[in-house]
Amino acid sequence: MTVEIKKCGPEDLHKLQEISMETFNDTFKEQNSPENMKAYLEKAFNARQLEKELSDPSSEFYFVYLNEQLAGYLKVNANESQSEPMGEHSLEIERIYMRRSFQGKGLGRHLLNKAMDIASGQNKKTIWLGVWEKNENAIAFYKKMGFVQTGAHSFYMGDEEQIDFIMTKTLI
Repeated sequence: MTVEIKKCGPEDLHKLQEISMETFNDTFKEQNSPENMKAYLEKAFNARQLEKELSDPSSEFYFVYLNEQLAGYLKVNANESQSEPMGEHSLEIERIYMRRSFQGKGLGRHLLNKAMDIASGQNKKTIWLGVWEKNENAIAFYKKMGFVQTGAHSFYMGDEEQIDFIMTKTLI
């Protein structure tokens, strides 16, 4: 089993768009209306939006490959690019998205470790993320990895307000 993590660049835009839409849809389509899913996918993962995110110097994307197959990706944000004002000593994990066929293979742990390495390299004191309150598997995984719930914020799926738990881990 060969795991490889590669930083994404502008040349990866179309692959990033494809995997973003696929993984988000697979994960959340059962709990949301088709209209709200369509609205969110078109807003969050259109080429212009992803191009803007890829060019943001305070955000980084990484693809994870298993046996040379694209399995998922990580997006982290620092400084003013964080989706909540958590300060300069925090790094946000905005996305860990994994293709369904690659879930349960330990790749999420590889991406989480990559995020913690990035945070340490930037001298961050905390790492945090938002996770939908109904995503019990993800919440359990993050708790197992040492994250604790420290708050909550609203997340809009189309016209529906949902709640994301904010989970934080203090780095040593």
